Amino acid sequence: MEGHENGRWVQQAAAGGAGAGIEAAFVTAAGRLTQLPWDQAVVSVRFEDLAPVSTFPVVPGRRWGPGWWWSATTGRHVVHGSAAMRTQLMILDRNPDVTGLSARPVRLLWRGTDGRVRSWVPQLFARYADGTGLLADCPSSPTAGGERAQQAQAVLEAACARVGWSYRRLEPPPAVVTANLRWLAGYRHLRNQGPPGLQAALAEAFAAPRPLADGAASVGDPLQVLPAAYHALWCGHLTTPLEEPLHEEALVCADAERAGGGVEKRLDASGGQGKG
Repeated sequence: MEGHENGRWVQQAAAGGAGAGIEAAFVTAAGRLTQLPWDQAVVSVRFEDLAPVSTFPVVPGRRWGPGWWWSATTGRHVVHGSAAMRTQLMILDRNPDVTGLSARPVRLLWRGTDGRVRSWVPQLFARYADGTGLLADCPSSPTAGGERAQQAQAVLEAACARVGWSYRRLEPPPAVVTANLRWLAGYRHLRNQGPPGLQAALAEAFAAPRPLADGAASVGDPLQVLPAAYHALWCGHLTTPLEEPLHEEALVCADAERAGGGVEKRLDASGGQGKG
């Protein structure tokens, strides 16, 4: 859609002050392509409920193709186009402040300094409990996307700041953190929380830090208890330092203060906390 300079696209995508003059194009629930001024769309459109305004490409020969992430936050699937994007979906899905997630729900349009209409489709949208939103891209490296991505970043940061939202290029977490979260994500569904009383028993068993296997065995049969413990670790009811490999001797605690808070705080800065 970039460079399409006919009719309404050009008439509405006029330059202005910081974050002003931006248009938002999206596909409604009825399947109709619609365009509104950005400031108006922010207060009237539930981007978390929209389908992608453009699809993720399937590139022949590439090892990774588009897929689906089942969100514990929404109970729905969210499409992703890369391993880096799936990781960021996983982190946001674990954040207790996130109430909605969607992929590529909006295209932002503006007029560049050369007079041409420019556009950018952020890969992710997250809605927070306070009503604000996050538009984000998930580059595999800081330089991914080149100069066009850097120019779009400046425009989107200003547009989001104007309405009290934020735009970020989310950096991939350390490999060990990613591996730990991917393991815990396998237990994110509520079916893994176990029978009534098990979560309370886990909280009591891990009232003070103790090895994962030891605490699980004190509650009952590890085959039943460990899935519930992993679910509690995903939800944030139990905590462990995620920058260290998760194993049977990993120290786990049910205290409100997260063990190894450094990594949790870094994840929080990019949308990753436990989902309570």
